[in-house]
Amino acid sequence: MEEENKVREFLDLVKKNRRGKLKIYIGMSAGVGKTYRMLQESHALLRNGIDIRIGYIETHQRKETHELLAGLPIIPRKKIFYRAKEIEEMDVQGILNAHPEIVVVDELAHTNAEGSKNAKRWQDVYDLLDAGISVISAVNIQHLESINQEIEQITGISVTERIPDKILETADEIVNIDLTADELLTRLKEGKIYQANKIEQALNNFFKPEKILQLRELALKEVAHQVERKVNIEVPKQIKLRQERFLACISSNQETAKVVIRKTARLASYYHSPWIVLYVQSNKENASRIKLDKQRYLLNNLKLATELGAEIIRIKSDEITKTIINLADEKEITTICIGKPHFNLFQLILSTSVFNGLLKAMAKKDTDLVILS
Repeated sequence: MEEENKVREFLDLVKKNRRGKLKIYIGMSAGVGKTYRMLQESHALLRNGIDIRIGYIETHQRKETHELLAGLPIIPRKKIFYRAKEIEEMDVQGILNAHPEIVVVDELAHTNAEGSKNAKRWQDVYDLLDAGISVISAVNIQHLESINQEIEQITGISVTERIPDKILETADEIVNIDLTADELLTRLKEGKIYQANKIEQALNNFFKPEKILQLRELALKEVAHQVERKVNIEVPKQIKLRQERFLACISSNQETAKVVIRKTARLASYYHSPWIVLYVQSNKENASRIKLDKQRYLLNNLKLATELGAEIIRIKSDEITKTIINLADEKEITTICIGKPHFNLFQLILSTSVFNGLLKAMAKKDTDLVILS
């Protein structure tokens, strides 16, 4: 039995390594050029001797896009009779039988006709990947499950065809096809997206500049998020460019804490980076020993930090240096910010264990220590 489990584990490993690669083109809306780019890439791959086929493509009779189909090998669609109508679906079995190196599968969020093996096209894509066939696909940002409510608020349209976020997480490559709102509207008015009789309706509904801008922002953010996640997983820590992350360390001292919070907020804003406010409560500063007005000032400062966008962390410990260093490691902090006490106390601070401990720890790490006046 144990031997069988080992064999199964090995076969799973082999299968995983043989799995096809997935590349997804994302756009903020129809008409940005996802299908066009997929077909351009197909021609380039074909010229390089790669066995690439078109599994399913939707040109929407856009002239420039449709012309690019010429010369590309196509796996014929499967005809299905559904509710007395003949419809065409991607022939998944036909693709599996042909087993090309790469297959192009458009409209990832498509819902398959009733009676198909899988309810959704993204599930068909998983079957192709499992069979060792690499897939190039495309989807619009409005089909992403996690932002479905946001999309409805922006566009006023309920999107029923959706893909789970995990598909983007499993993709080996994600490419954002980006246009400015003006470029997209120009394409629409020139008849490059919809036929003439649909242009006016589109301009008055989905293709309003304020809607396009918000959809563009969502697409850019999503791709940036996926790239960052990929970097965090795949790039060794010692060679990757770290995102700036600030840690503001405060005490119950009202004025110093306020300065540290405000100045760290400015730094974080400048670098467009996340930041944390850490309050380490020693035994000397527990609720029974600290005056009520100091407690109130502390709460006000933490409230200020929250309003300025910080994450608040409170830890009870007498090992202040160790607590700061451990949290900085855990949160991958690049810069620790602390307050400078009154000048005549500076010599005293230099001799304290907290400051000395921080200086020694910082000397061994790729983390900056900033003293804010």
